[in-house]
Amino acid sequence: MIRYTLRRLVAVVGVLIAVAAVTFTIFYVLPSDPAAAACGKSCSAERLEAIRAHMGLDEPVWRQFWDFVSGIFTGRTMGSGRYTLHCHFPCLGYSYENSEAVWDLLVDRLPVSASLAVGAAVLWLVLGLSAGVVAALRKDTLVDRALMVGAVGAASLPVYFTSMMLIYGLIRVAGLLPYPRYVSLAEDPGHWASNLLLPWLALALLYAAMYARQSRSSMIETMAEPYIRTARAKGLPRRTVVVKHGLRAGMTPLLTLFGMDLGGLLAGAVITESLFGLPGIGRLFYGALTTGDQPVILGVTLLAATFIVVANLAVDLLYAVVDPRVRL
Repeated sequence: MIRYTLRRLVAVVGVLIAVAAVTFTIFYVLPSDPAAAACGKSCSAERLEAIRAHMGLDEPVWRQFWDFVSGIFTGRTMGSGRYTLHCHFPCLGYSYENSEAVWDLLVDRLPVSASLAVGAAVLWLVLGLSAGVVAALRKDTLVDRALMVGAVGAASLPVYFTSMMLIYGLIRVAGLLPYPRYVSLAEDPGHWASNLLLPWLALALLYAAMYARQSRSSMIETMAEPYIRTARAKGLPRRTVVVKHGLRAGMTPLLTLFGMDLGGLLAGAVITESLFGLPGIGRLFYGALTTGDQPVILGVTLLAATFIVVANLAVDLLYAVVDPRVRL
């Protein structure tokens, strides 16, 4: 298990270095004037000169890349003389639009996006797995068809349409929930959950539909395996056969899907956060796209890649727990 974990860690480091190289090339090498792109849409000549000094564009490309990567781990001093700017660890760049380090902007928004992603993930796992398992065990019955029709319908609706319908039905008509606003979990757990329930539902309905269909097909395939028939022949209770033997093997394909989805959402749900006015990373990213704030776009890209890679590492380790054959 230790050797397996070390191999996965080496692979993760390699992927992150490759991601850093690709993003550096896109944001620093390909643009005709990276400083102008980093400065945004409105930039004075003096400020543009300062940004060129900060980015070290007069240095060789390999030196720029080394400063870029090393700054992530140790921080860096950008520019010199009157243009000196210190970017603390981990340095993902400096937002000239916000006059603030990109990492500070991300850390300020991360609790909102993390609360949204984790809460929605719990809901869609419970709803999706439950619907998929029930549909698989009631294959070709009315229950199976009804659940799958509902799943297809939920997956077909754009998240912005679902969000608007939930806002209209549960807030304006029924008055059951407050309009979402972020409240810290440490400050008031009750208000934290009640204010995020609507965004959780909007995301969970979309993802649960996909998980229901995937878990149904996985469970149908697993329940037809010879070892399941052997377990039934031994007289094991139906619940033990389904949960311990069937679900454990059937959920393996879902782990990969879950790692990708959760990792992506941790870096912000752009549409959901914008619709509900939540100050998360997704909303920050949308604002950066609007104003052309390149350092923030770069920082969010690196953060999203890191979350996805780390989530997939966790999935690989869970594979080894769920299915010991993976260790071989």
